Amino acid sequence: MGTIKQFEDLEIWIKSREICNKIFEIREKSDLKKDYRLFDQINGSSGSIMDNIVEGFERNGNNEFRQFLSIAKASCGETRSQLYRVLDRNYITREEFDTEHEKLIMLSKQIGGFMNYLQQSDYKGSKFK
Repeated sequence: MGTIKQFEDLEIWIKSREICNKIFEIREKSDLKKDYRLFDQINGSSGSIMDNIVEGFERNGNNEFRQFLSIAKASCGETRSQLYRVLDRNYITREEFDTEHEKLIMLSKQIGGFMNYLQQSDYKGSKFK
């Protein structure tokens, strides 16, 4: 984490933003835009992934960052679950579902890996200098 100066440089944040934008694209091209409650839920959970990554990063301490990454990882799972509902209601094709589902699984694994890295790191965060 020593070379990362801002959250926009974090690969996990970049990928979470892409997922969040994809959810909005799905809404715009399907009847998901009429399913207000489901869109609100999946939009919120996908946004929570990127927002919790940032909130943890901005706290400048590894322990707090890991805590917020854990929340982001949980939001990843929540978004995956809601994506099934989007599929079941025929707002996306199986191919679109498979692509986004795989991205969410990979992001969840990356977040978990980053949490492990932070836990093993001797660097405790810039607020502890």
